[in-house]
Amino acid sequence: MYEKTLSRKTVYEGLILNVEMLDVELENGKLSKREIVQHGVAVAIIPQLPDGRFVFIRQFRKPMERICFEVVAGNCDPGEKEAVSAARELQEETGYTAESLELLGPIYPSVGYCTERIDVYFAKVSAERGKTSFDDDERIETVFVTEAELDEMIRNTEIADAKTLSAWMLYKIKKSVS
Repeated sequence: MYEKTLSRKTVYEGLILNVEMLDVELENGKLSKREIVQHGVAVAIIPQLPDGRFVFIRQFRKPMERICFEVVAGNCDPGEKEAVSAARELQEETGYTAESLELLGPIYPSVGYCTERIDVYFAKVSAERGKTSFDDDERIETVFVTEAELDEMIRNTEIADAKTLSAWMLYKIKKSVS
């Protein structure tokens, strides 16, 4: 299975994403169009405190018109290594410093129309919390939960964010002992 790109046109250029329209030829010779959201690499971090609790965030998300419970995450700055981005986002959004960072793997949130890749990290963080440094337009609440509490929130569909669900699954498969 393969699609040959015949033409590509950028139809929108934004602050964090671009949208392209592609004309493609399928293997059977049929022509089709693809709309692709071009988005850079991002990171997601599952931070764990020395007492075993996990650090997550809550923030209002305009596309959903609601407050969402999420894993700590953010975009990589141009030229920034993913692990550096993860440590930076962790500090900016929660005030915690990573004592260790371990790559759990990549996730692709929506492969049907978006190029975004999110590298998921597990971080052991210090007990001491420093200052956060949100962007001017960010309002973030830090939330502390146990593994059992988070599992229950997922069972009750209190968490619906794809990156958070995927990141937690990577953590459970690779790190959890329960």
